[in-house]
Amino acid sequence: MIEATPPPARRPKLADMIVDALRKRIGAGEVGPGEKLPTESQLSKHFGVSRTVVREAIAALAADGMVQPRQGAGVFVMPQAGSAFSSIAGERSNKISVALNVLEVRIGIEIESAGLAAQRRSSSQEAAIHEAWNEFGRLLEKGNPTGKTDFAFHRAVAEATNNPFYIEVLDALGSRTIPCDVASPWGTDSVLTYEYQVGLHAEHRRILEAISASDADAAREAMRDHLSRSQDRYRSRLAENARPVRT
Repeated sequence: MIEATPPPARRPKLADMIVDALRKRIGAGEVGPGEKLPTESQLSKHFGVSRTVVREAIAALAADGMVQPRQGAGVFVMPQAGSAFSSIAGERSNKISVALNVLEVRIGIEIESAGLAAQRRSSSQEAAIHEAWNEFGRLLEKGNPTGKTDFAFHRAVAEATNNPFYIEVLDALGSRTIPCDVASPWGTDSVLTYEYQVGLHAEHRRILEAISASDADAAREAMRDHLSRSQDRYRSRLAENARPVRT
């Protein structure tokens, strides 16, 4: 039996390196909330990269809710970017173990948020949750990526708690924490199947139904089941990767 030599570590993408550098500057207060980042041309010259790489980095920061591009005005740091929660989104590793850590954080937060949403949600907030669920199904039928609507569903539930800190935590985690998003660093062929996403849609429906019924206990249990299933799927993937390769 010969164990395969592990592949060399993946070199960080240029865009990832710029994201990390800008994140540190924002976190250190060098560019404060509401302030404008250097222009695309200035960043390109400073880091010695193309404008395409700069745009990719800015798009990643925007997905994490740290910055907001404004047409014709530039890119501005968001108010919550300097908060303690924003450091949660700083990990850009593609390790499955990191995805499991993020899911553990989400379990600790989102189970209670589902229960509170069932108790506190307004009619418009319930409609927003339902619309996110419908959009997930529409994209699934068309074979399009569902990650953004997956995140939108969970964010709508957080908004229905009427507690802004639940929203802040989710925004800090960012949309790349959604496993079925093709933009996620943890997205793999094993979790991007149609069947996998059909299962997610059904799990979301149970959460939605419990919230609509104002059943806080059922909403907590449905959210617990949903996130725990995601944990199980990633643990299975981690176990598969740990098996020795024989030649």
